Amino acid sequence: MPSIFTRIIDGELPGHFVWKDDQAVAFMTIQPIRPGHLLVIPRAEIDHWDALPEATSTHLMRVSQRIARALKDVYSPLRVGLMIAGLEVPHTHLHLLPIDEMGDLSFMKARGADAASLAAEAQKIRAALRAHGHREAEF
Repeated sequence: MPSIFTRIIDGELPGHFVWKDDQAVAFMTIQPIRPGHLLVIPRAEIDHWDALPEATSTHLMRVSQRIARALKDVYSPLRVGLMIAGLEVPHTHLHLLPIDEMGDLSFMKARGADAASLAAEAQKIRAALRAHGHREAEF
């Protein structure tokens, strides 16, 4: 049975994407800790991040770095945090979010977000990615 992320990637469920390429996607999480919180996910459904092929792991990090630069442009945070927890969905996913303090990485602060606010945040991030020349944000 496909993971919920595979169903989003395949278009069976809605998602607010900011990046799409042949190996990975990134879209807004529906339970953001802060505005700009998104997930970078391999298209291949691999449960544990430590089971990723090295090339896929490298690609996910490259995509995450590019998106982090866009998040800095949009939100002006002190840092962009990256977390891999992996307990919620059995499909590797990297959490990226703008942070100003360590407490900004707490999942206890996650709150549901409506589709309109997720779409607005995704649009801002895609615009910043396009400004950096990333065609993977053109859709």
